[in-house]
Amino acid sequence: MSATPKRQSPRPAPPHELAPHDYEILAEFRYLLMRFAAFSEQAAHAAGLAPRQHQALLAIKGYPGGGEATIGALAERLGIRHHSTVGLVDRLVSRGFLVRREDRRDRRRTLLSLTAAGEQALAGLSAAHRQELRRVAPLLKGLLSRLDPVDPRR
Repeated sequence: MSATPKRQSPRPAPPHELAPHDYEILAEFRYLLMRFAAFSEQAAHAAGLAPRQHQALLAIKGYPGGGEATIGALAERLGIRHHSTVGLVDRLVSRGFLVRREDRRDRRRTLLSLTAAGEQALAGLSAAHRQELRRVAPLLKGLLSRLDPVDPRR
């Protein structure tokens, strides 16, 4: 019995070579993101909130589709574990920024909504963030316009 040669799968195409300006763009993008994150942390602290608390209020208020966020959905949006999210929600509830209630259709789910105090704290922070994004937007647009179009053959 003769052995037939095995067909080898084609080698993957080599990764796209990056030019020096690609590294500059990536570095500048990371720098702008870091600056925005630092701005956001400072603004949260100035408003008397921990940055994660601000992120939680924003994630709940801006939950897609206008629905109510659950603890599980909030954990997903914040990229943290369920039990950490429960602790975060507990702190926001104790400060009067959130209320939680049992979902009438599914008692295993806890729905979250902002109180008037939570709405007020978030509104001030969101206005400052929108202003900062407007300041940074031209820099980001200019930076992103410098990206080479993706070669469809790769």
